[in-house]
Amino acid sequence: MLSNYRAGHRNLATLCFIIQFIFSAGSVVKYLPGFDGELPFTLETGYVSVGSAEMFYYFIESEGNPKKDPVLLWYSGGPGCSAFNGLIYQIGPIQFNITGYDAGLPPLSYYPYSWTKSASILFVDAPVGSGFSYSTTQEGWPMSDTKTGYQVYGFLKKWLIDHPQYLKQPLFVGADSYSGLSATMVVKHILDDNGYGQEPRLNLKGYIIGCPKTDSEIQENSKVIYAHRMALISDELYEAAKNSCNSDFYVVDTNSQCYVDLQLVKNCIKDISTNHILEPMCVWASPHRPTQETARRSLRGNPAKIVMSSDPVPQKWCHNFNYSLSYLWANDETVQAALNVRPGTVQDWKRCNESLDYDYDVTSVLDYHRNFTKSGLQALVYNGDHDFIIPNVGTQQWIRELNLTIDIDWRQWLVDGQVAGYTINYSEDGYLLTYATVKGAGHSPQEYKRRECFDMFDRFIHYYPL
Repeated sequence: MLSNYRAGHRNLATLCFIIQFIFSAGSVVKYLPGFDGELPFTLETGYVSVGSAEMFYYFIESEGNPKKDPVLLWYSGGPGCSAFNGLIYQIGPIQFNITGYDAGLPPLSYYPYSWTKSASILFVDAPVGSGFSYSTTQEGWPMSDTKTGYQVYGFLKKWLIDHPQYLKQPLFVGADSYSGLSATMVVKHILDDNGYGQEPRLNLKGYIIGCPKTDSEIQENSKVIYAHRMALISDELYEAAKNSCNSDFYVVDTNSQCYVDLQLVKNCIKDISTNHILEPMCVWASPHRPTQETARRSLRGNPAKIVMSSDPVPQKWCHNFNYSLSYLWANDETVQAALNVRPGTVQDWKRCNESLDYDYDVTSVLDYHRNFTKSGLQALVYNGDHDFIIPNVGTQQWIRELNLTIDIDWRQWLVDGQVAGYTINYSEDGYLLTYATVKGAGHSPQEYKRRECFDMFDRFIHYYPL
């Protein structure tokens, strides 16, 4: 399948080189198919060349004070999920209007509690092969965690050079799920180049990572702990597995009692929705059911389970119904024309591209976070408390390993007088880290509790405590 994927793009190289000079780097989009009337916000779309990669982006200017509000770089997990996920399902100012929808081009509506109320957001399809981003050479398609970090940083720096009016504004790097690995590396690249005196200097103020992949061993171990805390496995089974595995569930000898106990654990949780443990299992997210091989893929190779959609409609409870609308909308020729997508560069847009040629070459970025504690940055890390893909207990564990000083201890945070989750603040030599849980949310939290996550972001970005 991979060879066919490469071959399908090889003949496009010459065409792509020609096309990229026909279209401008960025164009303002005033109308979108499916949206009634002119867009009530400023949307720019375009490409930035990073080596042989043509990185597609959606930029939405702040609906607040665009001359002073921060700029947030945002991309989705997977790896291979389009930033369209963030724009339409998570933090952007539009959403699919699925009420009464039967067929045809899915309608769009304005969503008022968008993060663009408080920041300008630069959504990028990363790494190359995600969304509408593509490579002009065959050699440019293979990617890895390390390459993604460099590619996203290269994109960000070039985009800011092309948009110098935003260079002096506060900059935040944001991502969720699997992209927690590469986004952390993007932060490191910015700090390194700023330290070396590279121009232009990026005005980095902090980073935001939701349900982030950070350390494979800690987070895989946390799944058994989380299953026990949520009563998915019995006390007896948990104690047996903990004793036989010496509390290490990550690398297991298949001939051991530990392996036997973990198989019992897996039998207990195999029919639980990992995106949200209280929701029913759904059919596959795309219009095409996967092969048996892709269906078995885990977090890092199963991007269809990385993101969930917006609030469910009671009679259409499955989140994946909303997902399928993205395929219909983004593959429509009038939509691609409106977005200034270069014709012929992406034959079949996918919400999450499963056929990336990807090397998972990083298992932990914990040391990067340790080094950030000397940077003076502000960080927001958050989890849904019903997320079984990246459990909150694992995130809290790696944060504790940073040995930060607790500024404000564990407490509730509220939205409209109701408990929206729990939070704790840490500090170290000017470095500030806010950790928050989002009550009742799954993976990713802002798709389940969109309003609450807006309030969380709005307070954080304006330096207010949750």
